Amino acid sequence: MIKKAIFSVSNSDYTKCPKTDKPEIAFIGRSNVGKSSLINMLAGVKDLAKTSGKPGKTQLINHFEIDGRWYMVDLPGYGYAVVSKSTKSSWEKMIRGYLTNRDNLIAVMVLIDSRLEPQKIDLEFITWCGEHDVPFVLAFTKADKLGLEKTKVSIQRFLDAAKEIFGEEPQYFITSANKREGKEELIKFFEAEISEYYEALG
Repeated sequence: MIKKAIFSVSNSDYTKCPKTDKPEIAFIGRSNVGKSSLINMLAGVKDLAKTSGKPGKTQLINHFEIDGRWYMVDLPGYGYAVVSKSTKSSWEKMIRGYLTNRDNLIAVMVLIDSRLEPQKIDLEFITWCGEHDVPFVLAFTKADKLGLEKTKVSIQRFLDAAKEIFGEEPQYFITSANKREGKEELIKFFEAEISEYYEALG
């Protein structure tokens, strides 16, 4: 489990991010998908990532150092944040620059709202990740909102749509920040990926 999570730095340019001497796991998703709440739940720190009812709160690349061993990275959400076209364009450039240039990026958690029909923007984003060899994993959020059966059906619809793109279902986790669902499974996944990263370094 995570013992210590501290804010490290915010940047609008991946070249100014921390040195690439620790592995990074990034979090991204549509605005209002519950990204900050999930990060806080996993870290066990209430206000580590700033939550807001207003989409588009995260506007920079935010690094949080975890146990002095790795970084959890909070990326700006994509989608319907009410910002100008030029701001959206700069966000996209910033996000894509980060995702394609960080050699120590070991996984990108793409957050998907488990209540919704498959959203075109989410499918387009994971397609882009596949095309650019960005290692992504799906994390379905807000799994406590619909009830078990409806949530299962909704998640399967997205997995089926993803399978049409990739030929197989991507790796995924089901989470609820409110009920702390998925925390143990995700932490176990993170620890395995981080250990593999350090083992590869020798």
